[in-house]
Amino acid sequence: MNRETPESNSESSLLSHLIELRTRLMRGLAGVFVVLLGLLPFTSKLYNWIAEPLIARLPVGQSMIATDPAGGFIAPVKLAFFVALFVSAPWLLYQAWAFVAPGLYQRERRLALPLLASAVTLFYAGCAFAYFLVLPSLFKFVINFTPEVISVTPDASAYLDFVLVIFLAFGASFELPVALVILVLLGWVTPAQLKEARGYALVGIFVLAAVITPPDVVSQLLLAIPMYLLYEAGIIASKWITPRETKESL
Repeated sequence: MNRETPESNSESSLLSHLIELRTRLMRGLAGVFVVLLGLLPFTSKLYNWIAEPLIARLPVGQSMIATDPAGGFIAPVKLAFFVALFVSAPWLLYQAWAFVAPGLYQRERRLALPLLASAVTLFYAGCAFAYFLVLPSLFKFVINFTPEVISVTPDASAYLDFVLVIFLAFGASFELPVALVILVLLGWVTPAQLKEARGYALVGIFVLAAVITPPDVVSQLLLAIPMYLLYEAGIIASKWITPRETKESL
């Protein structure tokens, strides 16, 4: 009679987890691929949309250029790929959640779902804030201070890289309340300590904004002010969660 040893059970469990991980990865990539295929016919419209904050503020007769012979093709396709990732983010997070959820306690699941939903929503909000407010203000400021003898003809690929960095910076910065709540839940800080550290946080936020944004006052303020407000929102959210966690632990 064959008996399974603890080692064989461990190997079988590890193998099943690896198979499940591969399945989730394949499903996630398949979702991104499907969205990308749907976006490819609209690459020109997508690029025109992403370029609107700059094109609308260029002097009459000036437009973008492609210094690379294939730049006019690569930039829109690259944008379509990143938009596909952006749109598929909830699907990718769902696959990650479906993989880790069976190993979580019910209380951990109840906390993780709102945090994941908040993280996705705040990242989208940060990108929208960057597109509708930051980029128009930034380009208006830059172009107004550009001497008339300088012709503004940005490269299509360089512009896309710049915009993606801005989106990533603002999207990640808007995750601050979620990060603070997680720190409180881990017990690394308390809401009272976050409240006392407001002054240090304000200085750190302005330093961070100066580092990750272009060297102009407009974009730095447009990042620093929302980040500080989000810091305050993180304190409020952590205060709301802490009493509930304390009650559940009693």
